[in-house]
Amino acid sequence: MPDISFNISKGKAAYLAGLTLGANDALIITPIETSGIVSDATMRDYDDLGALLGGASNEQTTMGRKTAASVTVTVDDTNDWVMIDMADPTWTAAGGNPISALAVCYDPDTTGGTDADQIPIALLACVVTPAGGDITYQVASGGFYKAA
Repeated sequence: MPDISFNISKGKAAYLAGLTLGANDALIITPIETSGIVSDATMRDYDDLGALLGGASNEQTTMGRKTAASVTVTVDDTNDWVMIDMADPTWTAAGGNPISALAVCYDPDTTGGTDADQIPIALLACVVTPAGGDITYQVASGGFYKAA
């Protein structure tokens, strides 16, 4: 489950994840550096990726962003919740500064949008220091987000 659910996406995360079936939208995973990362209370108030990166938190650009693959939205009527899942993202031969988190955002226009267009959905804890090897973030069994 996410370590932080952003206020802007509470109640619509499942809707946004379900939209990624389109041709030019996707969930984008952005590594966030350990240095300068803001508190959870501050982080959850950002309304777009541009604002998140415009604050004290920094994107770890050496690893680069990933497009989430195999995104699924599953309605569980028995437990009265919706689960969002994705394939485990892997960064090959990862280098650069240490990271503490991965920001998962909905990008409505992967062909020409900006960071200000990306809506943050979840912040996943991922504390790692890249050392040239592959880094795979293991998504929790059942998914990375639960809307109940």
